Amino acid sequence: MHIEYDRENDTAYLSFVARIPDGAAVRQVAVDGVAPDAEVMLDLDAAGRMLGIEVTGARRVLPAELLDGAPSVS
Repeated sequence: MHIEYDRENDTAYLSFVARIPDGAAVRQVAVDGVAPDAEVMLDLDAAGRMLGIEVTGARRVLPAELLDGAPSVS
């Protein structure tokens, strides 16, 4: 698993593959009920396999030590 964190926008991306090619994530599925002020989207490929998870409002729902150790993309 690979984690990137945009500190400026408090958005984290957790990917389950080394590299997601452009256009590979053909379907996004929202996850309801995670937390107020947080949004979670699952990225799926054409076969329905999960490629990654985008978390907006990451500090509200992910452990601080996970985010603090992640490379920044901002």
